[in-house]
Amino acid sequence: MDAYLNNYHRWLNSDKLSETEKAELLSIKDDDTEIRLRFTDYLSFGTAGLRGTMKVGMNAMNVHTVAYATQALAELIREEGRCADGVAIAYDSRNNSELFAKTAASVLAAADIPVYIFDELRPTPELSFALRELHCVAGINITASHNPKQYNGYKAYWEDGAQLPPEHANVVSATMAKLDIFDDVHTVSFEEALAAGKIHILGHEMDEKYLACVQAQAVNPNAVTAVADDLKIVYSPLHGTGYRLVPEVLRRIGLQHLYTVPEQMVIDGNFPTVEKPNPEYPAAFTLGIEIANSVGSDLVIATDPDADRVGVVTRTPDGSFATITGNQMGALLLDYILTAYEETGTMPEIPFAVKTIVTTELAAKICAAHNVKMHNVLTGFKFIGEVIKDYEQKGYGTFVLGFEESYGYLKGTYARDKDAVVAAMLICEMTAYYKAKGMTLSDALDGLYERYGYCFEANVEIYMEGLEGPARMAAKMDALRNPPPAEIAGCRVVRFGDYQAQTITDCASGQVESTNLPKSNVLAFTLDNGDVIVARPSGTEPKIKFYFMLAGSDRAETEAKMATYRASLGV
Repeated sequence: MDAYLNNYHRWLNSDKLSETEKAELLSIKDDDTEIRLRFTDYLSFGTAGLRGTMKVGMNAMNVHTVAYATQALAELIREEGRCADGVAIAYDSRNNSELFAKTAASVLAAADIPVYIFDELRPTPELSFALRELHCVAGINITASHNPKQYNGYKAYWEDGAQLPPEHANVVSATMAKLDIFDDVHTVSFEEALAAGKIHILGHEMDEKYLACVQAQAVNPNAVTAVADDLKIVYSPLHGTGYRLVPEVLRRIGLQHLYTVPEQMVIDGNFPTVEKPNPEYPAAFTLGIEIANSVGSDLVIATDPDADRVGVVTRTPDGSFATITGNQMGALLLDYILTAYEETGTMPEIPFAVKTIVTTELAAKICAAHNVKMHNVLTGFKFIGEVIKDYEQKGYGTFVLGFEESYGYLKGTYARDKDAVVAAMLICEMTAYYKAKGMTLSDALDGLYERYGYCFEANVEIYMEGLEGPARMAAKMDALRNPPPAEIAGCRVVRFGDYQAQTITDCASGQVESTNLPKSNVLAFTLDNGDVIVARPSGTEPKIKFYFMLAGSDRAETEAKMATYRASLGV
């Protein structure tokens, strides 16, 4: 019998499964493709932890795979001699998130590792803050961020508040390979561990400490109160964890006219009002825009279910609403923060900002204009956290902003993950600043382009699902790598970055330099006209993402260039 069928029957006959779980497995007994998908291999554990659809099986999110990963994490903590330091746990609004969080807590308690778990759903950045505040060795967050409702995930963090570094993630993955998912995983009753003092509940007190750190990041604390009579903002948590703390911090900075989207303030892991709970998509703002039009607001803010990403639509000169992309918002925030520091004479010593290699180069131009050091890192906020940590260890430098194109931003060092709560606060403050000047964020963005030149960034996602998906993704990346194209749509490739090989090649001279970054399956092509195209397989979904960072005279010109690039690359 094939290995995947052996796995299937072992699960089906295990006394670890409930009757409901066994019934689900029996329902696919004649579906060989589905059995292969679920039982050929385990859901892989990487630096982003686990992420997958919720169903019974090895290659899925369920109580067994969550407990399995947590047992391996417990082994890492034991090997490090850090059991006494404990682990903080949080979870979002998704179906089964609380169940998975308590499952993880039960495994850790069985391993005599103290657990600090929130009393209800919380934003991801508060988990990062809490583990640092409590001096825990690690953290676990049950969330699938902005993925569709059938997904859930397991993010593991280390003592600095960032997600696990590659070396620790590799240890967890290797340990999982040595463990048996049923025989080697140990749990205790959550209620009994709670009564025994092995599990501790976090509540309002931690919220207050976190919000104090968030509010301390205000650049111009009086900006909102100065226009409070006229400033109107609409907010939606998209059924997620931002529902309480985002409105609270906005009120605390003086916002008087905050309108929430009633249907989306309801906590619901089915996300009934949106196809995808992702603030990158305009459809997520439909209900919010209706309210904005009725109350006369210029801005709608939405956060994803775990409140680490934030999206915005702003009113334009013709009265309609337009999306401000993650790249554009990062540039706006960076320019606003640095300008406000200069206007108030509070520019910190040795300021630095951090962005990812797939994020707009407009940020580099802004930093250069303000004499601020810009760092480029690999995709993933943990790499932004590593730059912060490096400066702290050296004892100098002030972190002013970190951001990535996928709508994630952080100001302040109280956390090591992107934070939609602090970002929403700063966006509100920035909106107030420009409103006092008679401007919207749309006007402010036009002003950036007038100063630095028009920039256009867009992503294209090529999904490759199913059993053959990983092989197809690998083949596509290999075709772009070996050999790399000499030109794309008639434009010469002048620099080729292969971040897996950790090299950047000058295509004219052949000179090779190091990326000075960890290995990552990312390819970057710089063209002779200054445009940059990056290809990167997703770490959480079966797709390759292509990033286009283009310059031109206007949107029409850059969109036309992008169309020719896509045709040339076959994407």
